[in-house]
Amino acid sequence: MSISTAIMLFVAGFLSSAVNAVAGGGTFLTFGAMTLAGLPPIVANATSAIVQFPGYVTSALAYRREIRRDFREAAILGILSLIGGLAGALILLSLSNPSFRAMVPWLLIAATVIFAAGPLLRPGIPAEGTPVGMFGLAGQLLTAIYGGFFGAGMGIMMLAVLGLSKGGDYHRLNALKNFLAMVIAAVAIVVFTGGNVVGWLQAAVMIPGGALGGYAGVWLARRVPQALIRGLVVAVGLLLAVYYFVTG
Repeated sequence: MSISTAIMLFVAGFLSSAVNAVAGGGTFLTFGAMTLAGLPPIVANATSAIVQFPGYVTSALAYRREIRRDFREAAILGILSLIGGLAGALILLSLSNPSFRAMVPWLLIAATVIFAAGPLLRPGIPAEGTPVGMFGLAGQLLTAIYGGFFGAGMGIMMLAVLGLSKGGDYHRLNALKNFLAMVIAAVAIVVFTGGNVVGWLQAAVMIPGGALGGYAGVWLARRVPQALIRGLVVAVGLLLAVYYFVTG
């Protein structure tokens, strides 16, 4: 691995976790960086889950006060996330690289559209303290399946589901989202490690950046305009989709 590639991967790891802590979409950055580094699509996707896990952990720790306020719902949604993440990861392993690669540009387009539409699904419709309900439980299960399969856009999907079913303060919902993303990534890591589809060298370079970015992202979430970060993520998603359409 060249020094320039290592620097690119480290920076991508940091930025992806920072973006995930703010709203979601960091997989666009890690997946794109590992694609440029020459990893096959399934390996790049699986390695992204491992790279972003430390960022989810540090983000959840930074939001620990908010998570404790919703501990019961976090536990219930966490169990659903574990089940859904396991299912999604197993589905990914059942595919070949050519099959998955053919799906990638369409997945990227779908995830980018969902991410871009995030402001239209702004949290806060129900009154604060409203129980998640069946819609929220079903929505989180489906989001977890998607997240275990392909993580791009998972964060904004969870914010949308939580916002439409639970409502309340943004940071309270963002804290819950980061915790659930950590659960999904954890179970996906176990599956992908067992399936031997992880680029460990690339992961070793990116993980330290991801851990730093996750904690820094909570600071950014409280200070930097989300529109600026959202625009960057959307641009990266569209560029990656074009790349895969052209090279496919």
